[in-house]
Amino acid sequence: MKDGPDFTQIAALIGDPARANMLTALMSGMALTATELAQEAGITAQTASGHLSKLEAGGLLRQRKQGRHRYFSLADHDVGLVLEGLMGLAAKNGFLRTRTGPKDPELRQARVCYDHLAGALGVQMLDYATAQGFLIETEDALDITQAGTDFYQSVGIDFQPLQKSKRPLCKSCLDWSMRRTHLAGGLGKAVLDHVFEKGWASRPAGSRIVAFTKSGEAAFINTFCPGG
Repeated sequence: MKDGPDFTQIAALIGDPARANMLTALMSGMALTATELAQEAGITAQTASGHLSKLEAGGLLRQRKQGRHRYFSLADHDVGLVLEGLMGLAAKNGFLRTRTGPKDPELRQARVCYDHLAGALGVQMLDYATAQGFLIETEDALDITQAGTDFYQSVGIDFQPLQKSKRPLCKSCLDWSMRRTHLAGGLGKAVLDHVFEKGWASRPAGSRIVAFTKSGEAAFINTFCPGG
């Protein structure tokens, strides 16, 4: 390989089916134990331990110890963006799982992508923001305008911690179910936090679904994408 980043090792780590299932489970943003991840992958605890060690050594996972348990989570939001991007690429090229279930429509409507909102509602929100000139989308980036800053502050998003953070304020993330982009970055996280703080939606245990109440979904749309 010529000079530059060597992504083959990371690709190999993600490409194993068992490890891919564990990483997908962690896209909920929640930390899970090795036992829970073994169940997600359909493998034994001993086999899962080996996989988790490789993922941690490769910089894709981090672990925390609490009492007698070890909890694993994605290393950072960049890992989540890569995984969601790969899901979008796979969907675009027809590499889909043959099994579907009753939760699939809910996942496509609204779900957690590591720490921000994905799915139809996430894409709808970004569509509105770009149409109004709050966010400007280029081929590989999202930039916020002054009108956008004013808008998000007016609906209750606190920009002070976002501006102090080293994390990018806005990033685009390819949505695997919609095959279009949704809002990630610090602002994307702040919007999802706002949704939960307002009580508009909740997260079922062990799921990536963002379950909006009927009134909560109406409030979200009225706030972040009216007329959508």
